[in-house]
Amino acid sequence: MEENSETGGVKTPLFTPLLGSGGRSRRLSRRNSYDSLRNDFISRLPDKVRTGVDHESPDGIDFSRTSALSRGEKEYYAAQFETLKSFEEVDTVVAADRIDDEDLEEQAQHERAMKISNYANIILLGLKIYATVKSGSIAIAASTLDSLLDLMAGGILWFTHLAMKNVNIYKYPIGKLRVQPVGIIIFAAVMATLGFQVFIQALEQLITGNATEKMSAEQLVWLYAIMIFATVVKLALWLYCRTSGNKIVRAYAKDHYFDVVTNVVGLLAAVLADKFLWWIDPAGAIILAVYTITNWSGTVLENAVSLVGQSASPEFLQKLTYLTIMHPQVKRIDTVRAYTFGVLYFVEVDIELPEDLPLKEAHAIGETLQIKLEKLPEVERAFVHLDFECDHKPEHSVLVKLPNSQP
Repeated sequence: MEENSETGGVKTPLFTPLLGSGGRSRRLSRRNSYDSLRNDFISRLPDKVRTGVDHESPDGIDFSRTSALSRGEKEYYAAQFETLKSFEEVDTVVAADRIDDEDLEEQAQHERAMKISNYANIILLGLKIYATVKSGSIAIAASTLDSLLDLMAGGILWFTHLAMKNVNIYKYPIGKLRVQPVGIIIFAAVMATLGFQVFIQALEQLITGNATEKMSAEQLVWLYAIMIFATVVKLALWLYCRTSGNKIVRAYAKDHYFDVVTNVVGLLAAVLADKFLWWIDPAGAIILAVYTITNWSGTVLENAVSLVGQSASPEFLQKLTYLTIMHPQVKRIDTVRAYTFGVLYFVEVDIELPEDLPLKEAHAIGETLQIKLEKLPEVERAFVHLDFECDHKPEHSVLVKLPNSQP
């Protein structure tokens, strides 16, 4: 689709792609590749789009300064500038040759947040068990179950963190990162079963009309003290962890937030049932049990998908393509593939090099590209295949059934 430029009869493309349409004739400088690509892209923008670019900081676009852009055009160019910004992030990561003191300090802060969360979960679980025994409330029991689940999740994450530090490469050639999703799947299945048991028990109490005994003043004091203390601690931990840039610490923050919710719901259900209507307690327990089952069933599915080799997002594949095409002496790219194999991605790249290139130089090119790809934080391992042409059939076939004889 084309349109006439406002400045004359020269036709400019309505949608400008990042890498242009000039084929091999348009070669971008690999030196300072991001700046080269950005300047080339901006120079080819239609006038009505270029007016929204801030030339002092041309990493985004202000659509309030543009005119006559449809909604689809705005979405398209917003996505293009986001992709362009991601390419700059790729260059920054690849250029970093070492971990500086700030990174080490940040890692220590992440470990400290995980330790504090785990210690707090242990203490609060003990207090909640005591509150459950004292009150006899099923809703408090459901909240205690959620705390047990959080403690187990934190334990698995911490065990994974420690296991990754000390790996026997002869016994585990590619590391132990898959311990985390496998462990989460196992214990989440157990916790979902326990949650279902709480659901059945609460439902039976509703059907039979078997009301719990009224709590004494001493029991109420203990219940209030323990549950309010647990809620305040969890709220403080949520505020501490939620600003972290580490995914594991942010997962802790999410658990702390939902603990605040389950604590409040459990306490309200127990107190209201004791003061007014007895069925509020099992009803609250059913709500918390359904939440626990639903939340962690989703976690099981998420971690199961990460183990079956799901493809990476198009945005991430664009990053890999950009990094590969900007690598020295790469003539063409045959294949860029990234798929989950646990927490992170495995990457496969097939590139075409000059046919007369000596083996020593070709190996150096492939090895340095592999190192660059494995610097990306989302990548666990990268494989680079070198070829002299891209017209052949795919090297690997996709198995659709298991072989008759398994190892």
